[in-house]
Amino acid sequence: MNIRNEMMALAPLVAAQKGFATSDYREVITRLKEDQVYGDQLMARYREVMTQLDVIIERENLASLPDEPARVRMATAAETAQQPAAHLDVPRLIGNSGEFPEFIVPKITPDEDGNWPVSDYAFPAMMWTLAAHEARPGHEMQFTTMLRGGVSTARAVFAFNSANVEGWALYAEAISKPYMPLEGQMISLQHRLLRAARIWLDPMLNLGLISAEEAKRVLMEEVVLDDENAQTEIDRYTFRSPAQATAYYYGYEHLQSLRAQTELRLKDKFNQRDFHDFLLAQGLLPPEVLQKAVEENFINPLLEP
Repeated sequence: MNIRNEMMALAPLVAAQKGFATSDYREVITRLKEDQVYGDQLMARYREVMTQLDVIIERENLASLPDEPARVRMATAAETAQQPAAHLDVPRLIGNSGEFPEFIVPKITPDEDGNWPVSDYAFPAMMWTLAAHEARPGHEMQFTTMLRGGVSTARAVFAFNSANVEGWALYAEAISKPYMPLEGQMISLQHRLLRAARIWLDPMLNLGLISAEEAKRVLMEEVVLDDENAQTEIDRYTFRSPAQATAYYYGYEHLQSLRAQTELRLKDKFNQRDFHDFLLAQGLLPPEVLQKAVEENFINPLLEP
């Protein structure tokens, strides 16, 4: 409800800026989706947004950027069939010989008549939060930092934790959101609403407390996903990866709490770039272990006389 209230407050501002004759957040999102980018221009727009996010990260002192640019490409048809959602192609952490993380966008193709579909991955307002999540300051920065700084075998093999991995990427959306254009902020809130919906819909489906049809209706009518992505979500909860999607919001809230605790302890000694660089340097720790690392190795040294 808190997220939806934010969306309801922002929707009239986006509508006024875009000239939409509505202030309902669902209708505003639907109108934003009408601005579709097709063919070769799609990857060009993603790269443009990613470049602007790099400028924001540096200008606002959010984190230290890697030396090389983030990479994005469209998936092949086979890759899209295997993984129909946008994701990061993660290279091996042990024995890596120069492979880089890549942000992968599902393949979008015209139909037999040459008509392009309306896709949740092909409108500019969405690219801001998706790039922040999958590229920088999200997953790509997360894994590039580990590859550049090195990661122990124990952390690479045994410490992978979805709550920390996905929590960081959702947190990365949140720290980038204030600097996005209004329509980017709107879709960032929509994606946050989706992650909040997941923590209810996934367990409810698996406990038999809601039907797949009703869960899909919520995703399409309240979260405003298209039919394909709503069905992908249902498949994810029920057989692709039950319970994994709940990790996003859990990890996000843990990181928000950890930041609040750190700010309260350090007061004017808190520096968000240093804090974020420290988090990224830890690799893939479970939230409780990450909190201990921050307490012992980030907060305490700064408080020592």
